[in-house]
Amino acid sequence: MAAAAVSQKPCDNSREFRQIRVSRRTGLDNTSLSAKDQAMPQSTDKIEVYLEIGLKRTFACASDWPGWSRGGRDEPSALRALCDYGARYANVLRPAQLGFEAPADPSAFSVVERLKGGATTDFGAPGEAPASDARPVDETDLRRFQALLEACWGAFDIAVQAGRGRELRKGPRGGGRELDAILEHVLGAEASYLSQLGWKPEKSEGQVPGEGLAQIRRSILEGLAASARGEIPSQGPRGGLRWTPRYFVRRSAWHVLDHAWEIEDRIL
Repeated sequence: MAAAAVSQKPCDNSREFRQIRVSRRTGLDNTSLSAKDQAMPQSTDKIEVYLEIGLKRTFACASDWPGWSRGGRDEPSALRALCDYGARYANVLRPAQLGFEAPADPSAFSVVERLKGGATTDFGAPGEAPASDARPVDETDLRRFQALLEACWGAFDIAVQAGRGRELRKGPRGGGRELDAILEHVLGAEASYLSQLGWKPEKSEGQVPGEGLAQIRRSILEGLAASARGEIPSQGPRGGLRWTPRYFVRRSAWHVLDHAWEIEDRIL
């Protein structure tokens, strides 16, 4: 893409956020692999997917379904993983009644865009915004995004409740956060994402993570609405570009679902 990119300092101290960059066209660094890669055929009867391709890892992300994003070693494995998680994603969204139907196989996907990934991609998080995330958000979109986020939060809360008092399986090298540490991490990430949007969360003192999550979620819904309605400047006070509303929802939904599914998979 021809847009110039400038660095923006992330607000989270984990490695996951260190390589987030912004672009003057989309609000994030979306450097394409090539003009040819951008000219992907689009189909109205298929699920549109974009690929974020790093050196070691590739993410397949559903353009119109924030949070439904999975990684693999290469394009085929990422698309396969995305398909495999379709039923899980459908279970998450069922309470919101957004009309999502899981695909039977990867042939249901239409790859509409390929993005060049970076260190964030290879670390294990989708960190690039598709061109479609630059589109404005109307009131219908806003209500849909709010319902989607609330459904993802509900899935995370159910997973946390299921993990209470249970041992979480360690990784092959003995790694993996305990439940309270996951809660703290998610709380910190939500605050970081909200800052990237340009909205300050409510101040709180001495709250437990669960109470803090409820408070940050209220701020997220408020900040998302303000951003969608153009009430937040696209640039910060130092000139750095803020996240677009669509990318904010995409990143937040992915992160909370990734940890909800992590908890589910690690409960012994």
